[in-house]
Amino acid sequence: MTDLWDLLFDPIALKFYCILGVLFCMSMSARVNSTFARYNNVASSRGIPASEIARQILDSNGLYDVDIRRIAGNLTDNYDPRNKVVSLSSKVYDSCSVGAIGVAAHEVGHAIQYATGYKPIKFRMMILPVAQFGSNAWVFIFILGLILHMPLLQEIGFALFFFIVLFQLVTLPVEFNASRRAINTIESQGILFGSELTGAKKTLGAAAMTYVASAALAFLQFMRLVVSSRRR
Repeated sequence: MTDLWDLLFDPIALKFYCILGVLFCMSMSARVNSTFARYNNVASSRGIPASEIARQILDSNGLYDVDIRRIAGNLTDNYDPRNKVVSLSSKVYDSCSVGAIGVAAHEVGHAIQYATGYKPIKFRMMILPVAQFGSNAWVFIFILGLILHMPLLQEIGFALFFFIVLFQLVTLPVEFNASRRAINTIESQGILFGSELTGAKKTLGAAAMTYVASAALAFLQFMRLVVSSRRR
């Protein structure tokens, strides 16, 4: 078992894995942008803007208190549970394309998750403050521990980085579930069908892979940190 660990998690091998992880993240980011650009040019047969579709899905689930707003940026769409606001980017808000409708329905899926008490998203919100703090502070605390020869500070750095990885891993079922809710809803309500539905699925599938890539890279970086510390 020790030999297998040394083989899989050799520092040089881990560095190579991390480089591959970065390249994977870049390729998935490029893929989601190209996929969205493709299907954002495919108009849905109903010709209803994504913002109105989002409102329709929210109302059908009794979420009348959730607002829909326009925000700047490209694919900056999100749901804020604190203010109960679905924010849709400019390319999504007014678009009648199958890609935009898929994205809008996905964000509404997050609102439905909160409304129905979906446990993974509740857990993600619990660890979010620690993960946010850790993303900015872990490296400084860890390096300070090395400089001052204080193992406790190094352990705190480890713990903070662990929460970053945990947040990324918990995000996976949350995002996949939101996409599944979106596809089921737009199909059951007759919003999209046939090749239109296929386009929405491909758009959300490409977006989901960016979360997979981020989680994989975070895990590899964490393992590299663990191995490096063990050797020191």
